[in-house]
Amino acid sequence: MKIIITYIFALSFILNVNIELPNDNSEIEGILYSDNGYVSIETSSGKITGINRLSSENKDQELFIAPGLIDVQINGYMGVDFSGPNLTIEGVRKATKALWKVGVTSYFPTIITSDIERIKQNFAILALARKDPEIGKSIAGFHLEGPYISPIQGYRGAHLEKYIKLPDWKEFREIQKAADNGIKLITLAPELEGAISFISNCVKSGVVVALGHHNGSAKDIQMAIDAGAKMATHLGNGCANEINRHHNPIWPQLSDDRITPSIIADGFHLTKEEVRSFYKVKKFNNLILVSDALDLAGLPVGEYTRGERKLLLTPNVVKLPEENVLAGAASPISKCVGVMMNFTQCSLKEAIQMASTNPANMFSMNNLGAIEPGKRADIIQFSMKNNEMIVHKTFVDGERVYSNK
Repeated sequence: MKIIITYIFALSFILNVNIELPNDNSEIEGILYSDNGYVSIETSSGKITGINRLSSENKDQELFIAPGLIDVQINGYMGVDFSGPNLTIEGVRKATKALWKVGVTSYFPTIITSDIERIKQNFAILALARKDPEIGKSIAGFHLEGPYISPIQGYRGAHLEKYIKLPDWKEFREIQKAADNGIKLITLAPELEGAISFISNCVKSGVVVALGHHNGSAKDIQMAIDAGAKMATHLGNGCANEINRHHNPIWPQLSDDRITPSIIADGFHLTKEEVRSFYKVKKFNNLILVSDALDLAGLPVGEYTRGERKLLLTPNVVKLPEENVLAGAASPISKCVGVMMNFTQCSLKEAIQMASTNPANMFSMNNLGAIEPGKRADIIQFSMKNNEMIVHKTFVDGERVYSNK
């Protein structure tokens, strides 16, 4: 490197011209999401190096600055299905770049219940994508949702029953090997035979366990939490349409402080009253927003066939008409930020914490989820119109990866 720099300076002296060397230092100005102060964020070598307070006079007061959003449950985007038969690295690149446009700087591609060989194959592709120099820094890990979930209609949601099975530690280790140890989160049903020992093994291996798509009793759930389960996947969803008002999977997970629920606050998966209740019980520091978006998100409304299922994409959600259940979301996590503010009257700071800081903390991503010196410069610049987030610029590792201009 020294030889190259010396050559450049010598060449500039001979030609009598000024040649500037590349400089990765940059500044991003806007309203800091956490306190509404006007600031300039300094970045260098991919990290936040300083936060300077500025006078608000003659400044554009419309743009906010916050840490990039972190979505730990997203099944696909813009036609790219992470569980589908035609997954490619180019497809993952397309989805990642589309997610940058809606403020997602880190995410967990999520693979759902399907044939085990397909699961291994797709995780292997995702593992290669994670090493890609262009998009790899945005792929923070993987989420395996199933196949160790309840086979009962309603609780299994849109997961195909024929692929659902009991927890198998040897099989999971093979899947994890195919994923190059990238699986950071697994969703399973605690009432299944062998689930508790399986949870213990996952926790010992460093995988976060979430309870979801299950009909576990209060005792099942307590045993799972005692074994190390820490999350509840999309609480209030992945549940039968009719449940016992006293004995159901929701109350035990809601009442135990050791469980952090993820919720799909898109305005359709949960009612306003459900969201408000979850927020009041768990508080903003113990909830994680997820999109649960399918590959159909961003595509034209209509009927689609995906994974042997006929799905109906509406403007708001994806439905599985055959079983009268929701199959997934049609909106990115950025929409959930605004809906959460509308439904609960929480602050922007709290909404961002649920969509960025909390998932970063849950998965020990210590360099993400906050605007602080030393953190990776994953930053979004956005406006809020009627509590709707409109992303203007997205930065990953200090590099601008999206601009709406």
